[in-house]
This record gives sequence, C-alpha cells and structure tokens, in this order.
Amino acid sequence: MKKGRILAVDDNAGIRATLKILLPAYFEEVRIIASPNTIVSELENFAPHVVLLDMNFKAETNTGNEGLFWIGEIRKLSPKTQVVLFTAYADVQLAVEGMKKGAFDFIVKPWDNKKFVSTLSAACDCAMKDAPKSAVANSGGGLMYWGDSPQMVAIRKTVEKIAPTDASVLITGENGTGKDVLAREIHRLSSRKSHEMVAVDAGAITESLFESELFGHVKGAFTDAKSDHVGKFELADKSTLFLDEIGNIPLHLQAKLLRAIQNKKITKVGDTREVPVDIRLICATNVNLEKLVSDGRFREDLFYRINTVHIALPPLRERPDDIVPLAERYIGVYNEKYNRQISGISPEGVQKLRQNPWNGNIRELQNAIEKAVILAEHDFLGPSDFQFAVKAAAMPFVGTANTNLEAAEKQVIQNAIAKYSGNLSLVAKSLNISRPTLYNKLKKYGL
Repeated sequence: MKKGRILAVDDNAGIRATLKILLPAYFEEVRIIASPNTIVSELENFAPHVVLLDMNFKAETNTGNEGLFWIGEIRKLSPKTQVVLFTAYADVQLAVEGMKKGAFDFIVKPWDNKKFVSTLSAACDCAMKDAPKSAVANSGGGLMYWGDSPQMVAIRKTVEKIAPTDASVLITGENGTGKDVLAREIHRLSSRKSHEMVAVDAGAITESLFESELFGHVKGAFTDAKSDHVGKFELADKSTLFLDEIGNIPLHLQAKLLRAIQNKKITKVGDTREVPVDIRLICATNVNLEKLVSDGRFREDLFYRINTVHIALPPLRERPDDIVPLAERYIGVYNEKYNRQISGISPEGVQKLRQNPWNGNIRELQNAIEKAVILAEHDFLGPSDFQFAVKAAAMPFVGTANTNLEAAEKQVIQNAIAKYSGNLSLVAKSLNISRPTLYNKLKKYGL
C-alpha cells in the first residue's frame, strides 16, 4: 500500500522527469520542484514526510553549501520531516557531512531503483513514527552498537537511566572506542533530541580562538572579526554540547569554561552583555583527568562539574565477541555507500579479524572494513582482503595515578614521527587523531 508524502528537489530536468514516473508508484503523494527557494512554503502547505534534496543547484559549483544550508532549515522548521540527500558519487563526502547535520540518509546517482525506494520508504516510516534515524545516520557509521559484553551491558543500563536527565556526563576511553557515538546516543535518548547536538573538538581549538569559538564574538572585537559570530554554547542552546578531548584545554582557559558552565551564561568576545544558555554537557577524553588534577594540570572544580556521571568505554580487545558483528554492520553500511554486494566474511577472514590487536579500536575496524569492501574481488571477504598496517601502540586511557601518561603519550608520538619520517598526515592517521589535535600535542610536548 502506498504511504507517505515525498518532496523531491532537483534542478536536473531529466532526473525530475524520471522521478515523476518512479515515485508515484510507491508513495501516496509526490511533489517535485526544481529549486529549493520554495521549500519553506512546501513544508507549510504540502507537509512532506521526506524531502529528497539535491546537494548542488548551481551548475558551476559543487560545494554542497546550498544542500547543507537547507538541511538545517528543514530540520529547524519541521523537525519530524526527514531529509534524504541526492548526490553524485564524487560528492559522497558532502553527503556524509550532511548526515552529520541531521540528514536521514543519502542516495548516490545513478541509483538502484530498489535501494532508492527502500531508503525513501524507511525515511517515511521514521517520519511517520517519529522514530530514531537510520542505522547509517550518525557518527561512526551507525547507531550505538551495544553488543553482549558485560561491560557494554552495564554501560547501556547506565545510559538508559541518565539519558533523560540533564546530568553532565564524562566519557573516557582509548581513541577509536566510540566516545562520540555514545555521546550522540545519549543525546538521541534525551528530551533535547529535537535539536541537533553540537560537537566541538576542544583539542583542535587554538588558544587565541578558544573564547571566540565557544562563546562567539561581535563585529570588530578583533582584527579579523568582520561580522558577528555565534559560539558553540549559543548554538547548543536547548540542546547538547559535546566537548571532545577536554583534557587538552589549557589550564588558564579552564576557568572561563567553568564559569560558563556554572552560570549558564556566556559573554561574547568584544561585548559586555551576558547571554543565557540552556545546554546539557557531555565531555570526552582519552587521558586520565584525575591524574591531571593531581598534577595541577586540570582544575579540580571543573573536573567535578563535568563528572556527574562517568562512563568508561572498554577497548575493542576487551570485547572480542563484538568484532565480527561490528564488521558485519559496517559491511552493510559500505555495501550501500559504494553499491557493492559483499555477502559476509569467510571463516579464515573471521579468524584474522579476531587475531588483530585493534590498537585503533572500532575506528580502525571501520576503516579496515571500508577498504576491504571497496577493493574486494569476491562476494565474501577473506584474510587477503584485510591488510592491517603495523601501527604504533595505542595511547590507552590509564586509570592508575602512578602512571606517567603524558610521558608515555609523548614517546608514542615520537615513535610514530620516526616511523613515518616526519609525515604528519601519516602520523595522525596511525595514532587515530586529527591533524589539529596532533599539532596541539606537538606544541604541548615541544616536539
């Protein structure tokens, strides 16, 4: 039975003609327009369950900025309406960025009709039931995968208890364990889920821009301030603010962060007026904050302010039974993304996956599966499809106070620099951290 209202927005006349033939056979009502300029009125008058949105509307540009802008507008004006992105194969990365901004899923041109209709139907079901987003609609390639390990079962129970509250949460764990995915899951289960979560990599913000990025600035506040800028705190008003790598915030800036959290007000750079903000705070780090507190490198009052609930994510090597199910989920994600039909993993391939130490944790597994799906020549992934790089040892979250974590981290970075002959892109990739974060660590340790 036909169900759902679809609004398709694409400036290509040929695609619009094809959609006029295809979509009415499966959906109750279909409206197709050439320009996004009337989206607002269509949301009011047609009230679509799903907007099928092209990413680019100007022949001479392919930045995707228009598509990204309209995702935000649609989510703001009609939160229950789901957005499915329409993009060329070369612009898949744009679509991933769009999904981070709240899109349900994306479809690559040219498309497979069966998958095309299936994706739109799933989006319709989501909109009509006000259900969670699709399994590929957030960071890490999917909704939170819990698995059956005792650690994750206990964490899930904790999350279900604390998610509906506004309690501050501190998530700790090694790089690649899925701290950002867990943060999004907590937000998804919260009363603030109708607003997009705002995520900030605190380790990537330079000291000179810290206040501007978090609290905003007014025009003329400094040399390059040519217009007003809304900070992350204000963007996260009525929503969740996720501060990743909070352990990398310099001590002298922690007081300003603490003040904003305590007072629930921020003052923009160059202004004197206080702006009230209503946020739920989630922080994450891969370092031992208690050790930093004892060393005088992290404020004790800030530590307790952000640590109402502490969740420690285990490394993948401590939940080996989850390796294969996670790999199979990523096969599904990348089958769809790259239009492949990988059926599964051979027994020999499973054995190789389980034997790998996974120093990069879930992120490393995800990258390995993506590469295997792209390059595989058979329906099943075998051991030859998994080529694991020899990597520097993981930088673990260490819980004992007598361990010199920073010295260990510095040594790991030095080893990686030597291994990759100073190629910082390869160094960052091997350590599973971003280049800005690596630069901050190089500065921190004088490397």
